Amino acid sequence: MSELALPVVEFAPDRWGNPAHATGLSPATKEALDALGVRPRSVAVAPEDVVLPGPAVPASARTALEAAVGAAYVSDEEMDRLRHTRGWSTPDILRMRAGDVADAPDLVVRPGSHDEVVRVLQACSEAGVAVVPYSGGTSVVGGLAPDREGFAGMVALDLARLDAPVALDPVSRTATLQAGMRGPRAEELLQAEGFTLGHFPQSYEGASLGGYAAARSAGQSSAGYGRFDEMVVGLVLATPRGTLELGTAPKSASGPDLRQLVLGSEGVLGVITSLTVRVRPVPRERVFEGWRFPSFGAGLEAVRRLAQDGPLPTVLRLSDEAETAINLADPSGGPAPGEGGCLAITGYEGDPEDVAVRRGRATAVLQACGGEPLGLESGEAWRRGRFHGPYQRDPLLDAGAFVETLETVTFWSNVPRLKAAVTEAVQGALGEQGTPAIVLCHVSHVYETGASLYFTIACAQADDPLAQWAPAKAAANAAIRAAGAAISHHHGVGTDHRAPYAEEIGPLGVEVLRAVKATLDPAGILNPGVLVAR
Repeated sequence: MSELALPVVEFAPDRWGNPAHATGLSPATKEALDALGVRPRSVAVAPEDVVLPGPAVPASARTALEAAVGAAYVSDEEMDRLRHTRGWSTPDILRMRAGDVADAPDLVVRPGSHDEVVRVLQACSEAGVAVVPYSGGTSVVGGLAPDREGFAGMVALDLARLDAPVALDPVSRTATLQAGMRGPRAEELLQAEGFTLGHFPQSYEGASLGGYAAARSAGQSSAGYGRFDEMVVGLVLATPRGTLELGTAPKSASGPDLRQLVLGSEGVLGVITSLTVRVRPVPRERVFEGWRFPSFGAGLEAVRRLAQDGPLPTVLRLSDEAETAINLADPSGGPAPGEGGCLAITGYEGDPEDVAVRRGRATAVLQACGGEPLGLESGEAWRRGRFHGPYQRDPLLDAGAFVETLETVTFWSNVPRLKAAVTEAVQGALGEQGTPAIVLCHVSHVYETGASLYFTIACAQADDPLAQWAPAKAAANAAIRAAGAAISHHHGVGTDHRAPYAEEIGPLGVEVLRAVKATLDPAGILNPGVLVAR
């Protein structure tokens, strides 16, 4: 098994990932927290002590759901409902730690086939019961916290049973897989046949293929393999009105490509039940290395040149001075203490000959832009620690810190302006409350015409951390829109970005989405209030 074919992890309701991988805080991190005035906060409510309200779904609706999937696959157990409550943003976690489970589903329904999904959606549509499509549950933008007002109840539609391989076409290099399949299982099955998706987001241990598609996920190797939406060549969508099958060829001029309408729709138009995706041969060699640049501007010039003129590494990212120095968001090794500068990571995958050629040509570009090679050790340290970053958040919250992330994307000429605007907005909003913040940033994904910026924010928790974060998040959203950037590159819209997304696409764009939803979901039961306001 490849090192990237990790076990599928069943997350606890209040702690990220595999309990065996739980981590503490380094001395350097503790020192940084002391400088921010971070002090321990009250102990969180344990999941087993949370009190849930009784299920609100009418008995007739439950009977219909049991008829659709079997009584054994309709659950109202409290811990089951708790595990399907909201996602994994810091506000989601803080609400759970405070014992706030107002968004808990009434039932968890686990269909075993596409037809069963359609029957569940039809039953819920007839009964006026809201449906939250659920698989990995790793949303960080409120994508699993719909508006249930006006509905007879709410169910979490868990696709965990839809995790089978359907077909592999080695000639076309495509694989058809059910959408409930988690990333690690997909990788294990494909690598056994000599192929890989090449898609490894930081949520890899928990996220599913359907979630990748519904939120337009981007993984660490997007420079080489592309975003997940670029890998999808076909899909099947279950709706309350029936089935939509899309993708009869790689590309087509047969009208607008409806695949693109479903990708990124976050469960509001239907439930993706299977996907046909592009796969590639497992690379024979992987090489990761680190580079130091004297400034973020110098590093930005280097990654832009590689993105535009090549050769493009499989992995290409650049941390700013703060992230390189603090290393709080993504512990990965870098320049030695006191050296300063910015850390860039390059990774190359493929045949040894191709890797050698691309690496050699990229090295010349990086050095011409002022880059200093740090060798393989720092690159390998980043690769090994890639999936450990999310495990830092729990001990940070335990210590009394507030830590959250946000991301955006813009054209190259606008990157410096955007970075400065978001940093200033967040620091200003939190500083005004007496909780000065560290704002870290890195270029996470690159394209010929632009790049994604990923921010990590850390400060001391206030007495009400949710109220503390709200104006900072609003300020960040406003800064992103004022700079003309997209409100999200790969986290999605959910409910957190719904208002700025409406500004981004304009009133007519919102009307188009509502019209499509009204056609596919006339009763409006699918993730109501997510993506587009009701």
